[in-house]
Amino acid sequence: MSTVRAVPTIAPRATGTTRTALTEPAPLRQRFDAALAHFLNHRADELGALEAQTPATRASGLAEAMSLIRRFVLADGKRLRPLFCYWGWRCAGPDHDPAAEDAVIAAAAALELFHSFALIHDDLMDASDLRRGEPTLHRAFTGLPPLRGAKAERERLAASLAILAGDLCAMWSDQMFEEAGADRDRVVAARHWLALMRSEVMVGQYLDLTVAGGSLSLAEQVIRYKTARYTVTRPLQIGAALAGAPAELLDGFERFGDPLGAAFQLRDDLLGVFGEPEQTGKSVVDDLREGKPTVLIGLALARADTAQTRTITSLYGRADLTERAARRLRAAIAATGAPEAVEMLIEQRWAQALAVLDELPVAADARAALCSLAAAAVTRRR
Repeated sequence: MSTVRAVPTIAPRATGTTRTALTEPAPLRQRFDAALAHFLNHRADELGALEAQTPATRASGLAEAMSLIRRFVLADGKRLRPLFCYWGWRCAGPDHDPAAEDAVIAAAAALELFHSFALIHDDLMDASDLRRGEPTLHRAFTGLPPLRGAKAERERLAASLAILAGDLCAMWSDQMFEEAGADRDRVVAARHWLALMRSEVMVGQYLDLTVAGGSLSLAEQVIRYKTARYTVTRPLQIGAALAGAPAELLDGFERFGDPLGAAFQLRDDLLGVFGEPEQTGKSVVDDLREGKPTVLIGLALARADTAQTRTITSLYGRADLTERAARRLRAAIAATGAPEAVEMLIEQRWAQALAVLDELPVAADARAALCSLAAAAVTRRR
């Protein structure tokens, strides 16, 4: 394995919010996963019943495909979107009602199904082989029993099946959200933010795919739509809307979530180039081969000398990039000082978000939880 230059993690300068140590939110994650497993088990039963109705479909591999989808959804993810959604609800200060909380847990978990849809399609578009240390779904589908013939034909059919699987996850996300049991009027209010989130992530993905180059302004737009609002801002607002939060808190979550979500994506850009595959579960060559506009590359090109510019522009985005060439490219990017500059941007966005959090009228436990989630989002190594 190649050696990559370590990039230091910089802690943000102090603001009024206490930097609590990261509180392990495992119990919440377990509740999200239990809700997802319960929902997916019912969907598997439905698909099994449909398959059993027609004898000709019984060798279709549908049960195996459903098993792979279930495994993908329930894999060891960070569950950040459900967590932000839940704490958005808690920040609005609802009375503790176990039934209402169970409904919000299920509604928040539904965001993970939409996230699974986005990951399945994103991996397919990027021709990625690994996700969370496991084969991406379109790669896993090549082993389904009905898929026979030449490798190219199996891969083509597996890609088509992955599109269908992603579509199923998107539809199931909507169904799970609707059936969670939350107050109907508040569900209607929350759906405004949910629809906005979906539109924004599609726009961000479109820009990510269609516009090449290292433009900083473009990279920041992609971050805002594809990641920042999708990961932090909109989930917070969805949860707050489920609690009947006032407009002031919903606006405050945008001022908090946008810079924090940007810091999350900036960290992702660094991990995509300099991370350890054993921790990230993804290749560190894929991002270099894709050549998408990122702040890291924009800053590297802005700071590069002639030789560094030649190396970056000739290698970044090459589909046939080898491991050896990737090492040269990483070395050139690191030599410009761009990774340290991105770390400073992460620090600034993190501090900006926490300064807003200091001003939000939320309970102390919710503030501490959001502070811990913010730390988890920007200091992660996977």
